[in-house]
Amino acid sequence: MTVHFIGAGPGAADLITVRGQRLLAQCPVCLYAGSTVATELLEHCPSGARLINTAPLDLDAIEAEYLRAHHNHEAVARLHSGDLSVYSALAEQLRRLRHHGIDYTLTPGVPAFSAAAALVECELTVPEVAQSVVLTRLSGRASKMPEREQLETFAESGATLAIHLAIHRLEEITTRLTPFYGADCPVAVVYRASWPEERLVEGVLGDIVKRLAADPIERSALILVGPALASDDFRDSALYEAGYCRRFRHGNAGDAPVVSDKG
Repeated sequence: MTVHFIGAGPGAADLITVRGQRLLAQCPVCLYAGSTVATELLEHCPSGARLINTAPLDLDAIEAEYLRAHHNHEAVARLHSGDLSVYSALAEQLRRLRHHGIDYTLTPGVPAFSAAAALVECELTVPEVAQSVVLTRLSGRASKMPEREQLETFAESGATLAIHLAIHRLEEITTRLTPFYGADCPVAVVYRASWPEERLVEGVLGDIVKRLAADPIERSALILVGPALASDDFRDSALYEAGYCRRFRHGNAGDAPVVSDKG
């Protein structure tokens, strides 16, 4: 018996990985985060599968479902939204499975910040503008931020920030970031990226609160901040320069592309 943790992706049912879809089809038990996972994904589960929505459950109840499946020798698909590596409450579940000697696998998914960047139609790392992306949040009821991991600390670098789970504190965020990025720094607020009801509000630190005031977003939004979001005055990456030598290209501008036919 194995518990297969699967990143379901940011929302759209067709953004799950092929591996994730295959594992769903193989498991007679599926635990899924009903508040954040598209129910269309459950159509990949086998007929007669036991489907458990974990949204109303606490960790003890989830652990009990793992133990029940383990006792019955049933493989489990554990479906989380986004990617497992960030804000997934994965670590405490793995700790309990290890305690019980239950095997598990991890299948990554498309993270929310990637889907948000796709909606904004931008690259989050632009040559000589920003080459780092910081995934962060603010202290909340679920967990406090470590003392050294503060918005101001990250903002000093000028990196692109992807701020999760904090849309209700947007005004505080703009106040704290403006001294570092400036009031004209681009901001994008993305609500449920890739879902049918997805929404994008763009602005700058100086006006994004006002832009959202008339039609506020209260949850499930990601805040992107940084000059890379709207930068058009930047040098091309050296990766594709004609004179850039690397393993697969030796700096000959006239080299023809290598084309092969399938099969």
